[in-house]
Amino acid sequence: MELSKRAKTLKTSPTLFLVAKAKELSAQGHDVISLTVGEPDWATFPAPSRAGIEAIEKGITKYTAAAGTIELRKAIIEKIKFELNQEYKPKEITVASGAKFIVFAALQMICSPGDEVIIGAPYWVSYPSMVELADGVPKIIDCTEAEHFKITPAKLEAAITAKTRGFLFCSPSNPTGLQYSLDELKALAGVLRKHPQIVVISDDMYNRLVLDGSKVAPHILEAAPDLKDRTVVVNGGSKAYSMTGWRIGWAAGPEKLIQAMSDYQSQATGSASSISQYAVEVALRKCEPDIAEVVKTLTLRRESGTKALSGVPGFKVFRPDGAFYFWVDIKACLGKSFQGKLVKSSKDFCDILLDHYFVATVPGIECGTEGYMRLSFAVSEESMAKAVERMKKFVSELV
Repeated sequence: MELSKRAKTLKTSPTLFLVAKAKELSAQGHDVISLTVGEPDWATFPAPSRAGIEAIEKGITKYTAAAGTIELRKAIIEKIKFELNQEYKPKEITVASGAKFIVFAALQMICSPGDEVIIGAPYWVSYPSMVELADGVPKIIDCTEAEHFKITPAKLEAAITAKTRGFLFCSPSNPTGLQYSLDELKALAGVLRKHPQIVVISDDMYNRLVLDGSKVAPHILEAAPDLKDRTVVVNGGSKAYSMTGWRIGWAAGPEKLIQAMSDYQSQATGSASSISQYAVEVALRKCEPDIAEVVKTLTLRRESGTKALSGVPGFKVFRPDGAFYFWVDIKACLGKSFQGKLVKSSKDFCDILLDHYFVATVPGIECGTEGYMRLSFAVSEESMAKAVERMKKFVSELV
């Protein structure tokens, strides 16, 4: 059977591949500590969990509109008003089977063949592939430690061409946990204003998991409300509400684009799960106290994890502003040998760490930046401490 060109160039999600490999090792009886996938270790909160059961018992189990139920879209409008002080109408909201598909659908609807989408590296592993699947060209901008791994206005301006169609970013960042300040966003907005053809896609999946005492991360629309007519605000239930398996994401944006995304969803996945939509509506309305408790827990984990990782020889840890990731510089460990094998790359380092010490991590090269690795601290402090001890042992055996 001959597969399409698209199928031949398609890449497997690196994080999901690593999750599968970690589970395979666990099934073989190994004590694997997985710090890979961006999945909270706390349960879905009680209110939406009960609502999911209630939806089944009430028979809320049929198709909904492709854009989502009007009740959920209204709850999303209220949430965005609370978080960003922005007003939207139901026709400017669409709901899909996960925020990943929301980003995918947005790119499908804005990209024509050869259009460029600017992405800063380090990036979430799926961004470039999503652009390519939309027949676009990912324009990767290397963001250095000196720039706190964030795109500067000068680099954004230099990357823009006549083919630039989108600017896609995540703050707080997956993979670094660092976020753009309001002043940094204002500076980027100053560049974007000069290029009205560019659609801004703001991935806000971690905007409530902010570890500096703020209720929400700074936002591009807070910095530049005038960009609202070409900004897609992306979010979902997965992270702050620990509803990864419920698969609900949403977008707010200009009606013309949102309608196109809804139509695309109607031909691709159809509507998102009616049960999940009902549960997420309840989460949005009732779970503010639960999020506050989660942020307290993550703040404690950040402090203990930063201290532990900083004690590993050769590691340099960047203290995250939000989300639940550590971005660790491991360049001092590369170029050495382990049991006669040269550790040339972050992939080599992470492969050995998993195969010999049973700690699963994401190599920085998968995020577009060599010499680093990403660790999720959405795990217990005990698991993180145990993982760090294994990392110390690994590093001590490098020669």
